[in-house]
Amino acid sequence: MQIPNEYVSTAEDVADQVIRKGKNVLPTVARLCLISTFLEDGLRMWFQWSEQRDYMDMSWGCGKFLATMFVIINLLGQIGGCVMVLGRLKVDIACGVLFFIVVLQTFAYSILWDMQFLLRNLALIGALLLVVAEARAEGRSLFAGVPSLGENKPKTYLQLAGRILLAFMFITLLRFEVSFVQIFQDILGSILMVLVTIGYRTKLSALMLVLVLTVLNLYHNAWWAVPSYKPLRDFLKYDFFQTLSVIGGLLMIVYLGPGGVSMDEHKKKW
Repeated sequence: MQIPNEYVSTAEDVADQVIRKGKNVLPTVARLCLISTFLEDGLRMWFQWSEQRDYMDMSWGCGKFLATMFVIINLLGQIGGCVMVLGRLKVDIACGVLFFIVVLQTFAYSILWDMQFLLRNLALIGALLLVVAEARAEGRSLFAGVPSLGENKPKTYLQLAGRILLAFMFITLLRFEVSFVQIFQDILGSILMVLVTIGYRTKLSALMLVLVLTVLNLYHNAWWAVPSYKPLRDFLKYDFFQTLSVIGGLLMIVYLGPGGVSMDEHKKKW
């Protein structure tokens, strides 16, 4: 057991060095990845205005006016929310708007009954919770010299909920195929996701999961390699940016750590 422990310790040291060197850009990169799916969808609402409006009108029979309002709400809500998150302007409100968009689209596109899309949207909500947690941490750092009355409980529970919801994303990536590579991928990813969820060796596990998801995302969702006239391109693009947003959530965990409700935190008390 001594050799594996040495390997893990070495890997954690390397991960800590990477995190320290990138601590100034890591939050920005995490936010940029996280809002990417909202930004892409908001731009799609602009460039495919008539198609989106006609689709909603045909799907729900709600008329041109309500269908147009749906497109406008999605366009302004997502673009505005992205700008606010990147600019660190009223982040709580921005994430609330983006959360509303996720819920609205879940019902509007009947995603509620599609388990894979539903789980991915839940993972997206988890990523948004981590942005709120990071904003709260940043707010407290402005008053670093002021005595604290205790642990920041809302931030702790936001981190816990964010970690749990992010796990749903990986569930959708599991493929039960009889091949060595696929079985190894499923086992490795599942172990890392469990470690992130319970908060054990969290930063190392989250960083490794970022690498795994990045490779899988580039391999399985290469939408740029599909001609624009094929419907598959839009599906792959949707999956690519949703996965990128979850990667942003994991990078936020790498930056913030697991929070108070985690095994890493309890280890400090042993």
